[in-house]
Amino acid sequence: MVVYGIPNCNTVKKALDWLKENHIDFEFHDFKKKGVTIEKLNHWCNVFGWETVLNRKGLTWKKLSKEEQIAIDSQEKAIAYLINNTSAIKRPIIENDNQAILISFQESRYIETLA
Repeated sequence: MVVYGIPNCNTVKKALDWLKENHIDFEFHDFKKKGVTIEKLNHWCNVFGWETVLNRKGLTWKKLSKEEQIAIDSQEKAIAYLINNTSAIKRPIIENDNQAILISFQESRYIETLA
């Protein structure tokens, strides 16, 4: 299992703590340092929807002008933005056997999916 995110994100910290407390082995992929591929972003968008993968609540998104935000209106444009602004990816994203299974942290969904 691979957990994608950035280590200083509170939501990622909650997810990692939960995984550790529940003795679930994982590898952490810091996409600020290691990056993320267009193929990976496409996969996540196909599974969760590009509007879910794009974190509109974060500071990176909020720094954009209203015009720039409105212009990101498709999966293709979202991926073009996210590949260069990985902080705007909703996190964490968890994959098992290269299949995206969870996004963000919601304990009930983690219990349901991973228990």
